[in-house]
Amino acid sequence: MATFGNLSDRLAETFKNLRTKGKLSAADVDGTVREIRRALLDADVALEVVKDFTGKVRERALGDEVSKALNPAQQVVQIVNEELIQILGGQQRRLEFAKKPPTIIMLAGLQGAGKTTLAGKLAKWLAKDGHTPILVAADLQRPNAVTQLEVVGAQAGVPVYAPEPGNGVGNPVKVARDGVKYAQQKLHDVVIVDTAGRLGVDAEMMKQAADIRKAIDPDEVLFVIDAMIGQDAVATARAFQDGVDFTGVVLSKLDGDARGGAALSVASITGRPIMFASTGENLDDFEPFHPDRMASRILDLGDILTLIEQAQGAFDEDEARKIAEKFSTDSFTLDDFLGQMQQLRNMGSIKKMMGMLPGAGAMKQQLDNFDEREIVRTEAIIQSMTKAERVTPKLLNGSRRLRIARGSGSSVTEVNQLVQRFEQAAKMMKTVAKGGMPNIPGMGPIPGGMGGKRPQVQQKKKGSKSGNPAKRAAENAAIASGEKLGGAPAGGGSGFGLGGGAKAGADGPSAEELAALQKMLGR
Repeated sequence: MATFGNLSDRLAETFKNLRTKGKLSAADVDGTVREIRRALLDADVALEVVKDFTGKVRERALGDEVSKALNPAQQVVQIVNEELIQILGGQQRRLEFAKKPPTIIMLAGLQGAGKTTLAGKLAKWLAKDGHTPILVAADLQRPNAVTQLEVVGAQAGVPVYAPEPGNGVGNPVKVARDGVKYAQQKLHDVVIVDTAGRLGVDAEMMKQAADIRKAIDPDEVLFVIDAMIGQDAVATARAFQDGVDFTGVVLSKLDGDARGGAALSVASITGRPIMFASTGENLDDFEPFHPDRMASRILDLGDILTLIEQAQGAFDEDEARKIAEKFSTDSFTLDDFLGQMQQLRNMGSIKKMMGMLPGAGAMKQQLDNFDEREIVRTEAIIQSMTKAERVTPKLLNGSRRLRIARGSGSSVTEVNQLVQRFEQAAKMMKTVAKGGMPNIPGMGPIPGGMGGKRPQVQQKKKGSKSGNPAKRAAENAAIASGEKLGGAPAGGGSGFGLGGGAKAGADGPSAEELAALQKMLGR
């Protein structure tokens, strides 16, 4: 979510300064609202949206909900989060499917916004959900647009209806209408129509899009907008709303490095919800848009729910259960380790997943320096081992490790580090599987954990503290023989005054002492 990276940093710095104050004055609130306004304007959020947003934040921040709060700074962050959710659309809006298939989805937007690629992403996402989508190539203006859609469709595993070659040849309205009829004949339950765009809004483009909409009567019209387009996003969205109208918005290129705040303005200004977000170049970099989760990401509060959903989609539940059993029985192998890494890679970019954790903004430099290819190199090392070596890493002597290093294009040091990491991970997970707490390298057992041993209290050495050497030697001899010093038992009595008669070296109280203790406790 690099698009909102600068905005996130600015807001985080603002709230950091706020947290040092135990009570907020009107001047503190005004200063905070001023910084928020500057951050939003720098991020290209529309002026009218900024005014409305900061006005609501200031009004609520000066109200009773902050002045009576135990932690005013956190309450202000909560208010900003809630208002940010509102300008992003409030609640998630799902696709509305037709009661009688097929459901017709029309894509509209400027050229270069990523409509064609997004058509493949949407089709693949629907196919995973059990639908049978088909793509219709109604963009006959842009050079090679039809060919691109066919390539994208093949990558997504979805059929494409493309009767015309494009490149200015063919009637897009007829192609769209015939595509819907073809989908009905072939029993496809979703039709995604890719329409033409222009480099700018013009009358011809709007008329063509309006004619296609009238011809196919779509259930959903999705306006695809480039998140990096800047302030022009608002004008473009309004022009499409007036000329064609649309039921929802799709944000593309959210992984870009532009300011991207204009994307925050679209839902508020048009009154249409943001339904999907494209977060990368791969066809799997596509997700439903949740206003509350996006607001949390912008404020660096994390997005654990999306992370969990991605994990559930990538990891096999039965396989996870088997791995847990292997951990508890000490039969976890490097083959299993390899399988877990491959499933982790199926979740997508490690950087993006780490970025969904709360406080990820503080680790920005470490995330930027993280090398995604590290997993590939680890896979190469494990795959260079024999089956026996993966099952029993103890077989890996010096010559074997040298062979593995040469076979995987790595060094012996890297092989050694991998084996060491595997052994540490297996040991740690075995402890967890048995109900204990892991002994983290360099930190020891986690405090309060059941797995670590209770720390032993080191008893002070007993002896005379006399400054006279002769007297100190005599008193130390008396302590060793169990004699009393100053009327007190040399070995130290118990809390109940028992144990003074015990012999030196005795492990506990005598039977008589236990009887006296029970009598005292009324048992």
